[in-house]
Amino acid sequence: MKLFAYTRFFGIFVLELVRSSLAVSRAILSGDRSMRSAVVAIPLDLEKRADAALVANAVTLTPGTTSLHLSEDGRSLYVHVMDWAGDEATVDAIKSRFERVLKEA
Repeated sequence: MKLFAYTRFFGIFVLELVRSSLAVSRAILSGDRSMRSAVVAIPLDLEKRADAALVANAVTLTPGTTSLHLSEDGRSLYVHVMDWAGDEATVDAIKSRFERVLKEA
């Protein structure tokens, strides 16, 4: 069961990698200057610190986002996002795409 969850995580990561690469490329090529970057705190509900580190690495490897810091207790991940809309969409995306799959493992 764990192998399936980690395989799913990797598949989701690859899809996010492609989708984010296209979005960043589109933003660069269009010369869009309306984007607002921000540092966002993502609350994590993972039991294992290794899983929190895995989420942090996946976020960093995805274009347009960079993990900055994982809190000492592993409950908050601070992320720099290239285009922050001022809503919780980025937080929800990271939690639903990456964290949810790891919680199943």
